Amino acid sequence: MTMLDLAHPRDLLMIGAIFGLAAFIWSGWAQEAPPKSVIFRIVLAALALAGLALAVPNILTAIGHWSESSAFTTGTTAFTLYLIVFWAEVIIGAVACFFAVRAGQAEIIAPLILAVVGIHFFALALVFGQPILHVAGLLQTLLAVLAFVLPRETAAPSFWCGILGAPVFLAIGLWCLIAGRSALAA
Repeated sequence: MTMLDLAHPRDLLMIGAIFGLAAFIWSGWAQEAPPKSVIFRIVLAALALAGLALAVPNILTAIGHWSESSAFTTGTTAFTLYLIVFWAEVIIGAVACFFAVRAGQAEIIAPLILAVVGIHFFALALVFGQPILHVAGLLQTLLAVLAFVLPRETAAPSFWCGILGAPVFLAIGLWCLIAGRSALAA
């Protein structure tokens, strides 16, 4: 089984762009409470800049090829499943965050949200027919669990989510960018 389906290059470009944006966002959230050493802030800034460098050209290229086909079509079973999963995750994420804050555990919000994001990719993999999104979902969900259990006296869980999750978003996003551009050129 191949990890990328080249039938819809525009989708691959958008995945690359969204993953670049996700790397930027998670790197920013990780700045909440990193370890004391300035090197961590530099690494997070570099990850954020790499995320923007991945997102912006992919968005522009995808817009330039918007008339190309997409697997993201309304009315399909996969699309309906995606909508159900999306709204269930929004509700579950909001309720979980509410109870985390009420319980005085606001620091666990980042791993909760990263887990929701990871789980979300499993539904997206079905909608887009892109097995690489299963890999992204598995990795981000595992990293969310890891961020939850890593030492909080070293850094906040949001730091662990960003420093671990952003490189995964960048690597998969770059892979999708390269494949999408190659498919468009062919």
